[in-house]
Amino acid sequence: MKKTIVYTAFAILACTGLNSCNLFDVTNPYVTEDRFINSPQAATIWMNGVKRQASQTVGTVVEFTELVSDNYFNNYTQSSKVFDIPEINHFDIDVRRVQTSIHLLLETARFGIDKVLPNDPESTPLQLAECNFYMGYAHLLAGELYVAMPEAPNGAVLSPQQHLEKAIQYFTVAQNSYPDAKDKLSCDLAVARAYHRMGNKTAASTAALKITDADPLLLRQVFYGTQSGPGNNFQNAIFSGTINQFAPLPRLDFLDPKYFNLTSVIVDDQKPISILKAEEAFLILSEVALADSDIQTAKAFLVRLVEDVVSKRPVTTLDDSRETRNGGNRNDYPLTEVDVRFDANSPWKSGLVLDRQAGEINAFSVSGTHVTVADINHAATVDQLLYLTYLIRQEVFFAEGRRMTDLGIRFPISELEFNNNSNVNESHLVTMMPAFIPLNLEMDDFTVDPVTGNVTMKHDMNKVLVTNKQSDLVIPLF
Repeated sequence: MKKTIVYTAFAILACTGLNSCNLFDVTNPYVTEDRFINSPQAATIWMNGVKRQASQTVGTVVEFTELVSDNYFNNYTQSSKVFDIPEINHFDIDVRRVQTSIHLLLETARFGIDKVLPNDPESTPLQLAECNFYMGYAHLLAGELYVAMPEAPNGAVLSPQQHLEKAIQYFTVAQNSYPDAKDKLSCDLAVARAYHRMGNKTAASTAALKITDADPLLLRQVFYGTQSGPGNNFQNAIFSGTINQFAPLPRLDFLDPKYFNLTSVIVDDQKPISILKAEEAFLILSEVALADSDIQTAKAFLVRLVEDVVSKRPVTTLDDSRETRNGGNRNDYPLTEVDVRFDANSPWKSGLVLDRQAGEINAFSVSGTHVTVADINHAATVDQLLYLTYLIRQEVFFAEGRRMTDLGIRFPISELEFNNNSNVNESHLVTMMPAFIPLNLEMDDFTVDPVTGNVTMKHDMNKVLVTNKQSDLVIPLF
């Protein structure tokens, strides 16, 4: 019996974005594997699908992990109702959605490597490199976000460490096939990110230095838009939609929106999401230095990061006067310029909450931070600089789905996988939630002074992370 490719999961995914889809019989819900891989332009068509799936996977990861973290609060009634608590259960459909999106990326990339490209005489080294890159990226996400995850349908369950090792293997293979120097460097950066998560100081530092030396503005993104999609759903949630469903932590207000449309044709004005950027290398190298108690080197990397990287990222002025934080779950979000303190024992800071009715605001579509060179130079201890390192990490990776991992939280394997894969056991159904993570919505909580309107955050989670730096669950290089 000939194998088939499920139409909705693969064929339409690969076909979307082309002017013609006549290689597929749209009246038939299945397309045979042999028919597809022996078709003209099979590799080109499939690679469009891989890139589309990468965009969809990243969009799904960003939406749900941002809610789990202290970056955004679901201030409406859509999306997850419990991730903000944070409450994460193996039977939650949103846990399954994230896992499914990662698995789809794994399988589309794998099918390209194993079946499509070898059978298309017109396939190119670049296409092979891209398939291996996205295979590595899917393993990287699995290793960062889940307590464990199968490597294939009904396959063996791999630990986070094993997924990260697989990611490094695929990024290395991709690097050897890429013809372009920037793509090769992107693989080095991805490897640095994986080694950082594994706690390997030497390997993470070696890979990160390649980026800081060669291309301090390196950037890799996934893209959205056009009539064929996919759309950036997170952009809709924070800017384009009639009701902006997600509200940022008040101290991060100045970074929202990261994704926005400047034209009325929203479908054609969808912002990309960054998945790898040079900021990561500088932050890794700062953490490496601090783990070795080298304060001056850490300062030097952070200063370079602020002066030579973040300050050179694009800044767009836009009208955000429609934003009224009007979701409805909380109605006390500040809407004018007020001071903020990060917890009850922290100093007041200005400029973090914007008055969007007063005129155009600055939007940081790649990276932004309020941390200054003066702040860095003023820090005198390892803990003070480690705090700034993780504060900058939170700000520059804001709305990119990275914060949940820095908080040490991991999703369990989904109930559907447990019911269908005999390799999954009950230990895989337990969420990783560090004991120091505040529950009952406290990570997103704040109080407003009734007289001044100034805001006090309930918890400064970067302070919590530094206090718990010796935990195996956070700050990997300590």
